[in-house]
Amino acid sequence: MPEATSGRRPYMVGNWKMHKTVAEAREFLQELLSSLGDAGDDVDVGVCPPYIALAATVEELDGTGVGVFAQNMSAARDGAETGEVSAPMLLELGVRGVVLGHSERRRDQCETDRSLCEKVPAALDAGLEPILCVGESEEERDEGEMERRLRHQIQEGLQQVPAERLAEVTIAYEPVWAIGTGRSASPEQAQEAIAFLRALLGDRSSEAAERVRILYGGSIKPDNAADILGQPDVDGALVGGASTDASDFAELVAAAAG
Repeated sequence: MPEATSGRRPYMVGNWKMHKTVAEAREFLQELLSSLGDAGDDVDVGVCPPYIALAATVEELDGTGVGVFAQNMSAARDGAETGEVSAPMLLELGVRGVVLGHSERRRDQCETDRSLCEKVPAALDAGLEPILCVGESEEERDEGEMERRLRHQIQEGLQQVPAERLAEVTIAYEPVWAIGTGRSASPEQAQEAIAFLRALLGDRSSEAAERVRILYGGSIKPDNAADILGQPDVDGALVGGASTDASDFAELVAAAAG
C-alpha cells in the first residue's frame, strides 16, 4: 500500500480497549518504540489507551510522532454528563484525536448514529482528529444489508461535516460479523466494503473521497495483514487485540510500510 499509488499515507492505530494500567502502558510504549525501527518513518501510527493512561501515554510518546487517541468523548463541552469526557479535557492532555462509534460502544453502550452526528463535528471543531467506526452485523451481512447499513452510518455520522472537511475524518470499517465469531473477512470482502465507503464519500466530494483514509477494523494479525493491507482502497488498520502486544503491533506497522 505505497503512498505513491493513492497519495494516502498508511495509517495504523492500536485500540487497547480496557487493557493496561498506567505502569503497564509505560512499559509497553518503551517496548513498542524500540520495536518499530524504521517502519514508523513510512506509516502514521497511533494508540488508543484507556482514559486513565492517556496522560502517561502522551508523556511517553512526546516527540516520537506516534499519536494518542481517546476511545470516546462527549459532544458536550461540559455540563451534567456524569462519566463522560469532553474535547477540551482531551486537548489539555495533548491527545491528537478520538475514536467514535466503535462497534463495542454501539453494542454495549447503545451508541447511536444520531449521537455520532453530533460527536464527529464536535471533535473537528475542537481540533481533534475523529476516527469514525462503521460496519454491519452478522445478521445484516447474511441478509445482504451491508450497503444499506454502511450508507446509513456514513450519512448520519458525517451529516454535519462540511464537504471541505470530510478528508479530516478517518473512517474505520469494522465487519462486526468477523470479530470474535470464528468467521474471517477475506481481503476481497474488506476491499469491497471499503471501496463502497469511498464511493459514498465521493457522492459528496470526489476530492475528499480520494484523500480520506479508510482503515480496516476487523480481526487483523501479522499472518493476514499483508493481504488485507495490500488492497487498493485499504489505507491501514484499526487494530484491536494484536495492538496490545508490542512485537505484534510493530510487525503490523512494518506490513503497512511494505
